[in-house]
Amino acid sequence: MVNCEVLVVGAGPVGTTCAARLASMGIKVTLIEQEPDCAHDLRASTIHASTLEMLDEIGAAEALIGMGLKAPIYQMRDRRSGEAIRFDLTELSDFTKFPFRLQCEQHYLAKLLSQRIAEIEGMDVHFGCRLLDVREDAEGVVATVEQDGETREITARFVVGADGSRSVVRKATGIGFSGFTYEEKFVSMSTSYAIEEAMPDLDYVNYISDPEEWLVLLKVPGIWRVLVPGDGATSDEDLISDRNKEQVFSRIVGHGDVETTHRTIYRVHQRVADQFVKGRMAIVGDAAHLNNPLGGFGMNSGIHDGWNLADKLWQILRKDADREALALFERQRQAVTRSFIQAQTIENMKTMGQVDPNAQEAKRAEMRRVHADPVARRQYLMRQSMFASLQQEKEIV
Repeated sequence: MVNCEVLVVGAGPVGTTCAARLASMGIKVTLIEQEPDCAHDLRASTIHASTLEMLDEIGAAEALIGMGLKAPIYQMRDRRSGEAIRFDLTELSDFTKFPFRLQCEQHYLAKLLSQRIAEIEGMDVHFGCRLLDVREDAEGVVATVEQDGETREITARFVVGADGSRSVVRKATGIGFSGFTYEEKFVSMSTSYAIEEAMPDLDYVNYISDPEEWLVLLKVPGIWRVLVPGDGATSDEDLISDRNKEQVFSRIVGHGDVETTHRTIYRVHQRVADQFVKGRMAIVGDAAHLNNPLGGFGMNSGIHDGWNLADKLWQILRKDADREALALFERQRQAVTRSFIQAQTIENMKTMGQVDPNAQEAKRAEMRRVHADPVARRQYLMRQSMFASLQQEKEIV
């Protein structure tokens, strides 16, 4: 039986950041992950400035920046006309020391933090450790786990479920997960092919709208990540087939003779858990909310969940705050998730896939207006870098 103050389930970027934040405040943490190592998931690759500010507080920002690409400019582009509206995050240099988006795949962050946590005396990190069940008792929480073929129990004062969309922690609490799933699938492909040579004037982050096939092009070190929609009625096998790959790249670079390093299909959801806290158990990240990836808000908002929760747990464990602190976490992060993360990503999806040419032009006209107005442009940049949502969080008491 392992005794700790906080058991964090899931060693992805959300769980490891929450655990690292707790450890930095002297909270005894046990971090478990069912996979043998940090999952090599290529789904999230954008780290916003607001998140880098948090990582800087635990001494992780500079190391991570060294692994990625700084993207101060990102563009919203019309695929047919080629018109590009560019937003420059260096305009926020007076507000943040990180006026850019960092393009770095999420497993680098998870690996960096899990290794650092393991090196701290009194902290435990266990890979290949699967959570079977978790229950609350009079003194705290008891988690039943399986590792190396053996079943054992871990006791903790609190449990944080950062264990993804199929969260065992969420299911153990009986919390509902309301929302919907998009009919279309998302097709993700990665390639080292120099797309920028075939499509001039690209930046590292490009959102390209088109009524027939929207497109996202994201550059990370060494590769381009390509995201396009896929017909929900088409099989996954067909969507990642050589034939479809050739068709997708023919539309991007003019031919299909492009080698890919990976191809993946995602079903995309917009869901929010009915509660983020139940008793001594809390859920964060994909365990608490899911959204489409347009805008790069999913992983970042999950990290913001974990950061907020870590502060509340510290108040309870070190400052004798009552459990109202967890209720405040619930109010703050539920409000931000529903009013900003969900609303913005749904709007992004609507904009990218808009088929009405008049509606498309109206949206472009609106973005031109925002871009031309220094006040509106700064407000937009603050929203997109997620500083505005953190300010909203602070205003909720």
